[in-house]
Amino acid sequence: MKLLLVEDDERISQALAEALTDQGYAVDLAADGPMGWDLLEAYDYSLVLLDVMLPGLSGIELCQRMRQSGDSTPVLLLTARDTSSDKVIGLDAGADDYVVKPFDLQELLARIRALLRRSGATLPPVLEWRCLSLNPATCEVSYDGQPLALTPKEYGLLELFLRSGGRTLSRSVILNHLWASEEPPGEETVKVHLRSLRHKLMAAGAESDFIETVYGLGYRLKQSG
Repeated sequence: MKLLLVEDDERISQALAEALTDQGYAVDLAADGPMGWDLLEAYDYSLVLLDVMLPGLSGIELCQRMRQSGDSTPVLLLTARDTSSDKVIGLDAGADDYVVKPFDLQELLARIRALLRRSGATLPPVLEWRCLSLNPATCEVSYDGQPLALTPKEYGLLELFLRSGGRTLSRSVILNHLWASEEPPGEETVKVHLRSLRHKLMAAGAESDFIETVYGLGYRLKQSG
């Protein structure tokens, strides 16, 4: 299952992401509210871990925006404020639960499991393009039934292409999505990851231009035919 963690404290964010990964979850990170919103618009998540005090867009505001847009993804608030009024504000904004910092990791994990059970842990649909299949729930990728071993960035790049519906993606768009919670590298990095991803697809039987270059514009998944 894929979780989104929106937390501006890098120390907490990295430690929590590592703990969640150890539990078998795939985790995306955002360092502020606007980054979190961008990821929510681009990807499907099973649950959102949301810090209340965020730059750009507070956790309360982000939660309200999610609910107003019809997004019913479970939200677990991470808050340093342990008063009844603060908890009421968070729940009224649409949050499903809250944990007060500093939190006990085992309690947090238990609350995550409870929310996932309560929501039915609706699995996101498998993404497919011709012979390619990507399962967001398990992060497994295969081409013509052959599993592909991808790095996290290669997986994120391929998922972004699959969710783009065949649209052409510029290097800047790719950078903004794949490095949303960190300082983006140069555009040459996109070419490096793309080259490696193409090689792995070709090794599984895909055409060399399965991901084709649209000169001057960017890249896209090649239409059949």
